[in-house]
Amino acid sequence: MIVRTLEECRNSKRKVDGETWNSVRMSLKDDNMGYSFHITTIYANTETPIHYKNHLETVYCISGEGSILDKATGIEHPIKPGTVYMLNNNDDHILKAKSELQMACVFNPPLNGKEIHGEDGAYPLEAEAVTD
Repeated sequence: MIVRTLEECRNSKRKVDGETWNSVRMSLKDDNMGYSFHITTIYANTETPIHYKNHLETVYCISGEGSILDKATGIEHPIKPGTVYMLNNNDDHILKAKSELQMACVFNPPLNGKEIHGEDGAYPLEAEAVTD
């Protein structure tokens, strides 16, 4: 059994900071669960282009308001507490935060821990692992 708190993960190497976000990676590849689980904060009044070419992701909005723009269709979907979106086709998108967004995110395949978005908006398939 693995037990961790958000607070202890937030105060460790499991917290990764990006320009418009931070991600607290509560479970990672080395936990051998087949997925990774993160609590991600998207900063208010930001736009983050993302294109996970190597991962599928499911995201649940805990708090805040924003939208997700599907770049392939041009359709923009509102995000508010209780909204879930699934990037089941490695969807190229822009995540827009009107207010600070708190999101619960699941990645498959799981992340190693130190991934940040590349210039193309993607995480590498394999990145350096977090060591507790």
